[in-house]
Amino acid sequence: MKLYTRTGDGGQTGLYGADRVSKTHPRVEAYGTVDELNSALGLARAHNARSHAPQTDLEDDLEYLQNALFDLGADLATRDDSPYAKNIARLDEQDVTHLESVIDRYQDGVEPLTHFIHPSGTLVAASLHLARSIARRAERDVLRLMDVEPANMQAQVYLNRVSDLLFVMARAAASRAGLSEEAWKVKPRRTR
Repeated sequence: MKLYTRTGDGGQTGLYGADRVSKTHPRVEAYGTVDELNSALGLARAHNARSHAPQTDLEDDLEYLQNALFDLGADLATRDDSPYAKNIARLDEQDVTHLESVIDRYQDGVEPLTHFIHPSGTLVAASLHLARSIARRAERDVLRLMDVEPANMQAQVYLNRVSDLLFVMARAAASRAGLSEEAWKVKPRRTR
């Protein structure tokens, strides 16, 4: 099978279920941003694997997230009334609860947050911060989709938790490397 099909050359793409929509359709935007997020997690995993002390729990949790994001992408690419909807493993409350337990585990390993911090640190931490901001955009894209047609509400909730998890993972990666977090310094107000 060739990689290129030419079926999208006119600006249309196929959803799972054979519906053709514009590549700018909110559904395509949503699962496209989830795909971008998945790629960013791959970057974080690559940095972790090449670090002087790869973190096994981080690797395992990021691999889990990448698999879950493929499920989420399929969920978003499939309308509820699609004849293929029965083939999709839609995210649910249990998936959200699982993420909350992972967030709690990482949260237990970092100092309490008392200020806004710069998204920085090690290559692993910085790439996790980048992934977090992509997760926030993916969440907004899912909300825009839900404004125009039905979609799995748990997709939005799940992405909200993913961004929380990536934030605390980034903090943990920096902390484990012995780095202090850089606090946001509020610019002094100018007076006349």
